Amino acid sequence: MTEPNLAVNLGGLAMKNPVTVASGTFAPGRTFLDFFDLSELGALTSKGVSIEPWAGNDAPRIAETAGGMLNCIGLQNPGVEGFCATYLKFMRSQGTPLIINVVGHGVQEYPQVIARLEQEEGISAYEVNISCPNVAEGGRTFAEDPAKAAEVTRLCRAETKKPLFLKLTPNVTDIGEIAKAVESEGADAVSLINTVVGMAIDAKRRKPVLSHVVGGLSGPAVKPIALAKVWAVHQAVQIPILGMGGIATGEDAVEFMLAGATAVAVGTASFINPTASVDVIKGIAAFCEAEGVKDVNDLIGALEV
Repeated sequence: MTEPNLAVNLGGLAMKNPVTVASGTFAPGRTFLDFFDLSELGALTSKGVSIEPWAGNDAPRIAETAGGMLNCIGLQNPGVEGFCATYLKFMRSQGTPLIINVVGHGVQEYPQVIARLEQEEGISAYEVNISCPNVAEGGRTFAEDPAKAAEVTRLCRAETKKPLFLKLTPNVTDIGEIAKAVESEGADAVSLINTVVGMAIDAKRRKPVLSHVVGGLSGPAVKPIALAKVWAVHQAVQIPILGMGGIATGEDAVEFMLAGATAVAVGTASFINPTASVDVIKGIAAFCEAEGVKDVNDLIGALEV
């Protein structure tokens, strides 16, 4: 039997298979070399990169929960210069497209990061994380405001011709409205979902478990939310979707593709199983073979309702 075609095109980014890793869950990837060759991935996604070094939150900043985990890491990173000096050479040498995740405190910082990265070789696409705290404007995330989401997209679009993906938050009433806003300003794809706001409490101490009180919930517990958001965005826009949120198996990934995702990202599962991302790739192939699917693209948006 002929092996199914797993290659997809995510907003101009050609991927040998539809699987990357979720930003912030894989570091540069060196640790995972003990378990598999990173070239097996459809793409490698970096942790968030900001214009200046960004300190994380105080510990404790990770907590296990039923069906997932909470984190309030705080987008800690060495800044774009530190990233280029320390991690970029390694990441771009791994034989797979490199997606750089970009973060910022305020609107103007995002295009500044991209402008600096445009001076480097080996970067295939940018994932712009607008679902982080908009510190410069009172703590609201850009992805909660269509006008701000559109503005960030427009400024970043002006700095690069590379594929530009906007990462959206599930913590909104109408995610389709945000997706339309970034599509209108030149986003090539959207990534979703980022973590869901949650908290954990130590009842005996009468204290929050996390130093930041609330954090981002990820893992299997958020998968139903993620699927619903991907489905909603698929109905709202024409650009492709990078789906994520609780994916641990090939069948999980297929569900996201049926809901409308062109590609998927594996995140929290990698903390439990370091080969989770390649297991998902193999699982997609196995599903296609078992179901007689010759081209994985035939799964995209094929949910029957």
